[in-house]
Amino acid sequence: MEAMSPQLSRRRALVAAAAAGLGLPAAAEAAAPARRNGRFENLRVATYNVSMNRSEEGQLLKDLATGEDAQIRAVAEVIQLNNPDILLLNEFDHDEAGRGIELFQSNYLQVAQNGKSPVHYAYSYTAPVNTGVPSGLDLDGSGSVGGPEDAWGFGEFPGQYGMVVLSRYPILTEQVRTFQNLRWADMPSNLLPTEFYGEQIAAQLRLSSKSHWDVPVQIGGSVLHVLAAHPTPPSFDGPEKRNQRRNSDEIRLWADYLSTGSRSRWIVDDAGTRGGLDPSEPFVVLGDYNADPADGDSWPSAIAQLLEHPRVRDTAPRSEGGAEAARLQAGANTGHRTDPRLDTADFTDDPGPGNLRVDYVLPATTLQVASSAVYWPVQGEPGSELTGSHPFPTSDHRLVRVDLQMRA
Repeated sequence: MEAMSPQLSRRRALVAAAAAGLGLPAAAEAAAPARRNGRFENLRVATYNVSMNRSEEGQLLKDLATGEDAQIRAVAEVIQLNNPDILLLNEFDHDEAGRGIELFQSNYLQVAQNGKSPVHYAYSYTAPVNTGVPSGLDLDGSGSVGGPEDAWGFGEFPGQYGMVVLSRYPILTEQVRTFQNLRWADMPSNLLPTEFYGEQIAAQLRLSSKSHWDVPVQIGGSVLHVLAAHPTPPSFDGPEKRNQRRNSDEIRLWADYLSTGSRSRWIVDDAGTRGGLDPSEPFVVLGDYNADPADGDSWPSAIAQLLEHPRVRDTAPRSEGGAEAARLQAGANTGHRTDPRLDTADFTDDPGPGNLRVDYVLPATTLQVASSAVYWPVQGEPGSELTGSHPFPTSDHRLVRVDLQMRA
């Protein structure tokens, strides 16, 4: 499949108005929507790997059309309980027409799930990703070309494991920057295992396994840059560690984007514009980055590139449910160094690396933070039936949220 042009990518990026409605009274567990408080706007920002990927192209649309899929209803209930104002969804299969987003909103989010208040998002954004897009190259060294291993990003079909941004605030679609086509070899001092791929193939590889998006959102008189990504898992690797290396460099892209500003010449978006994010611009980094600070299979210090970045604030969202799960499941968790209260994903299913902190909401140090949390209730608490254990009613990941204040 041929890569979509930057112009088509931008035209097909979706900004859809949801029908206005009063809705039901807010559930006790949910935060109130963003509101002005004097000179400030209260804003809840969240990321959630919803595991709404399907094994066949078009299957997610069929599940969304019914309004009755048990997993999707449970995912919607988690979102209704947490009620974020800006939300990144990872692993939401992409379709060119954006029908999936419309169906998810109309059939699930805007419908009360188990008595929870419906949520409405006036704006949404999605764009093509690299997963499942054939490269035409033998990327896995198998001697043949084709299949998920030879796609620009691992996937059974184009758009599998896609991304969506939902927002109650206007998304400045014409200013969105995407980095689907940025070449890995163009990153200075990269970790690309050229000896594994060979010079010819290595020169063509794309850095992002899905895509990297800078999505500007208008918050009153300010613009918040939502930096969204979903780097490849560092597992499923060979001795050359190509997935570990790619994961680390995908994380590094945002670190460099924040460090170099307009001085960067190697960072080029899909429209051909060079440079990173201006130091004066507020931002929040969102997504499943598949890297724990101390545990799991990621490249050494991969996520530290962001957690220890001078422009980034790590609020260390936590839950008691994560600590309880690590204690009860034991296994690999017993040797972990990361505080289990910070875990965001349940990977203990045997064999597994144990529970890890891989999902992040990382605001700029210039933003005022009110609170943060991982949605992982302990057993017996309301909502614990939505997280559960393998096979999960929602996802093996947990929603992560941070409450901010921005100038109105």
